[in-house]
Parts: sequence; structure tokens; C-alpha cells
Amino acid sequence: MNIYIVSDMHIKFSERQEDRDRRERAVEFFDSLKGKADMLILNGDIFDLWYDWNSVIIKGFFPILKKLADLQEAGCKLILISGNHDFWFGNFLPDYLKVDVHLNRYTDTINGKRILVTHGDLHTANDLRYHVFRTVIRTGFVRTIFGMIHPNISLWLGKQLSRSSRKRKVPKQLREAQEKGLSSFAEKSFSQFDIIVMGHSHKALRIDYPNGVYLNSGEWFFSNSFVKIIDGKAELCQFTQ
Repeated sequence: MNIYIVSDMHIKFSERQEDRDRRERAVEFFDSLKGKADMLILNGDIFDLWYDWNSVIIKGFFPILKKLADLQEAGCKLILISGNHDFWFGNFLPDYLKVDVHLNRYTDTINGKRILVTHGDLHTANDLRYHVFRTVIRTGFVRTIFGMIHPNISLWLGKQLSRSSRKRKVPKQLREAQEKGLSSFAEKSFSQFDIIVMGHSHKALRIDYPNGVYLNSGEWFFSNSFVKIIDGKAELCQFTQ
């Protein structure tokens, strides 16, 4: 079975040139999977913001949604895991694109390998402020209030929140400690899994342990990296146009 895992594309609904270039790379990547991928796992922060209104979708995401629909129609199973930027998912993706949406993690046994895929934001270390924020922002109350505001205003608010998150300067020592939380979580989880894939850190890497392998799928601002698992063998790859 051919599995492809990608995260942290951060596709935006309001684009500058660099955002447009990144979205076009993403479109080409999804095109390249047609006929090759049996399963595509979208491991969080594919979109820089997502919200499901009752009768509104964000038109700036249409090119990506179209390519995902093409893959699904070609027989590729689509899995999506919430990230720290895209998490307010409703029924649009499951009902219209047949995407299997998971809030925190996806697990499966494929080709004899026990696989765990999770975005990684749950497992950063020394990041209490974010974990408190994560709990609050995902409550039903906050989600309901956000949905009651006109979409144009909601998206503006979400854009400011996303910009603030990206601009927050994290000292190198703290960032390394947070990243260490991901690899430490993986190392402790190999009694249950053979392959563990995360994102979130924007740092593509592979660490081989005696009883399993941890891969981070990286980001699409510079590296255009992704993880490929073919017949149970995991590989860290880079998409080139």
C-alpha cells in the first residue's frame, strides 16, 4: 500500500505572492499523487485557518479542495488530522469530499506496520501557554461565537490570530526543548507503534530507534517535504517541481 503524509502547507485564503507560489506547489504535489497514492494523510495545518459555516466555504481554498476531490475520485483514501491552525472542521469535508477527519491522531496497521500519525502540537514540551490556549480555543462556546460573526469579519479575526502566532518569537533553546517533546513522545510510544509521523515543528527529520522510526514531515515554506510509506517502508522525501 502506498501512503503519503504531508503537513504544514499553511494554505491561505488571502494570498501574497509567496502564498500563491506555495499553493501552486501544493496543487502540483497533489496532482503528482494521482494514480500513485492509495492513501493521503493530511497531518494538520494544511490550511492556515478553517471554519465550517452552515452554508459558506472559503473560496480561496477551492484549488486545493478540487485536487483533493480529484484524488478521492481516483480511488485515494483521504485522512485529515487537525493541526493547531486548522481544527474547526464540521461536515463539509466528510460529506462532500469523503475525507475521514480525526481531531488528534490517526492509527492503523498497514502491511504489518503499526502506524501513528498526529500533528504534534499535543506533544511539545515546555509549552504550557499554547496548551492552555489550545484547550480554550477548541471549546464549543468559542466555536459557536466565531460562527455567529459574519464570515468576512471572522476570517479577518482569524487572520490576525494566525499572524500573531507566526510572529511570536520563540527563543532557540525553548524551541529545541519543544521539538524534543515530539521525539521523546515518539520514543516512549514504540511499544505500541512501529512508525510514528508528526509535523508542527516545521523541521523535517527522521530518527531511527531500535524498535521503530520517527519521522517529521517538515513544512512547505522552504523544504516541500513529505513522508512516504510504501509497503511498510517509511521514507522522508522532498517534492521538486
